[in-house]
Amino acid sequence: MAKVSKRYKALLEKVEADKQYTVVDACAKVKELSSAKFDESVEVALNLNIDPRHADQMIRGAVVLPHGTGKTVRVAVFAKGAKMDEAKAAGADIVGNDDLAEEIQAGNINFDVLIATPDCMGIVGKVGRILGPKGLMPNPKTGTVTMDVAKAVDDAKGGKVTYRVDKKGNMQAGIGKASFSAEAIQENLKTFLAAINKAKPASAKGRYIKNAAVSLTMSPSVNMDVLELMDIK
Repeated sequence: MAKVSKRYKALLEKVEADKQYTVVDACAKVKELSSAKFDESVEVALNLNIDPRHADQMIRGAVVLPHGTGKTVRVAVFAKGAKMDEAKAAGADIVGNDDLAEEIQAGNINFDVLIATPDCMGIVGKVGRILGPKGLMPNPKTGTVTMDVAKAVDDAKGGKVTYRVDKKGNMQAGIGKASFSAEAIQENLKTFLAAINKAKPASAKGRYIKNAAVSLTMSPSVNMDVLELMDIK
C-alpha cells in the first residue's frame, strides 16, 4: 500500500468519510482542501445505475459550463473553403484538412479538441484509429461534427466539457479550478449534473445516481447527497 503523506493525512481529517455533503457544503469543503503548490483541478466523479452495454443506456454528450473549466483549450478544425476562414476567425488554433490528417498521421497532435465539418469526415476517418484511443474523434453527440464551426470553437474555448460513461457506469469530468469561488464551482457542478439528469435513459430503473463525489487533483474525495443531485434540473 502506498504511503500516505502527512499533508494528505491532515486533509483526510477534514472530511467526514461517512457523510454525504450537500452541493453547497461539498463545494465549500473542496475550497478548504486546496493545499497544493499549483492551481488544482476540481473533478466530479459519478457512478450511474445504468448498463452501457445496452445502446440506449450509453450516456455521452457535452455541456458548456457557465464559468468555464479554467483550462486553456487548444482547438483543431477539419474544414474546407469558407468554413476554414470561419474557424480561424472564431479562434481555432489549427485549421486544415488533408494537411492536418498528415500531421496527425506523423504523430503531431498539438490540440485538446478536434472539430470537423461533415464533409471532412472521410478525411478524419483515415486517422480514426489514432484519434479514437485518445478520445479525440469528432462526434455529432458532443457537437464536434457540425457545419457551425464558429459556435463549436467558441464552446470548446469557453468551457465545454464532454462526458461519457465507462462500461461500469462511471464518469469523471473536470468542472473548474481550486482558485474558482465556491459559488462558481457550485454553478458549474449544477450545470453538469443537470445535463447528466437530462440524459437519463428512459429504460434506467431504480436510483439513477448511485454515488457521487467531488475532489481536487491532490485531495481526498468529498461524497455528496445523491438524492439532492438527482433533483437538479
